Amino acid sequence: MLRKYAVLLGAIAAIAMPLASASAQTALKWAHVYETSEPFHTESVWAAEEIEKRTQGRYTVDVYPASQLGKEADINQGLTLGTVDIIISGSSFAAREYPPIGVTYFPYIFRDADHLLKYTKSDVYKALTKGYEEKSGHHITATTYYGTRQTTSNRPIAKCADMQGLKMRVPDVPAYLAMPRACGANTAPIAFAEVYLALQNGTVEAQENPLTTIEAKKFYEVQKHIVLTGHIVDHLNTIVSQSRWASLSDEDKQIFTEVMQEAAARATAKIVAREKELVQVFKDRGITVTDIDRADFEKNVLEKVTFEEFGYNKADWEAIRAIK
Repeated sequence: MLRKYAVLLGAIAAIAMPLASASAQTALKWAHVYETSEPFHTESVWAAEEIEKRTQGRYTVDVYPASQLGKEADINQGLTLGTVDIIISGSSFAAREYPPIGVTYFPYIFRDADHLLKYTKSDVYKALTKGYEEKSGHHITATTYYGTRQTTSNRPIAKCADMQGLKMRVPDVPAYLAMPRACGANTAPIAFAEVYLALQNGTVEAQENPLTTIEAKKFYEVQKHIVLTGHIVDHLNTIVSQSRWASLSDEDKQIFTEVMQEAAARATAKIVAREKELVQVFKDRGITVTDIDRADFEKNVLEKVTFEEFGYNKADWEAIRAIK
């Protein structure tokens, strides 16, 4: 009799275990370095809610903004260490694992945000993201337009030579340094949090960032000119760690990808719309906003900067430039 009960209990347990695991929640960590007011955060929160909804609660996602889980280098490392499951990060960091993907930061490779979005649907995008995954193990699910990097300065700039000797703050990322150095600027890698003060006290005379950042950080208060150099069409990747991606079923991989791409499209639309508004906003504030001789800037960059020094492939650059 006891033996029959044991067999019965064993059968019940065998049935209950998969039911329990099917209903169990898996909690994920999604990290980034952006402020809670920015679309990169608000759309990450939207995506977290959608993932929980579309997986019937099998996954919950907590979003950690504003470097709560570390700086950008830290959260990239966290993918490998297992301290985060999902991050938003620039291709300049992906390029530390797989240099060829950094070609997307080469000055003037993209014409505008629309060109960037067409690139994300291209064969070269598939090849570069696959190369990154093979090298790092991590999977890029989506790419978001971050903004086009423009220059602010206390002197007028119309052509490349006008930047000769200009004291300019630029992030310490090789591709970001390419345009200013090709034009003869003296670059300084001042910490982002200290840029406003450095511009205010004259430590540097210029800096470069998207219009949305220029507004958010109030750089226009301590600069006379906004120069639409448009030298880098910046972007962010949504990346899932190797261990987390491998643990997902094919169905869940599709859900995660669809949600993250929808979130990227939503954030992109907001950034594009705001950039269009900001040119007039800055003019209304009394800032001089000017265009440049783009062909002159491109010519100088291509003459003075080589792809090889960054580990980029010129064939990738040519393929991206050719996208219509």
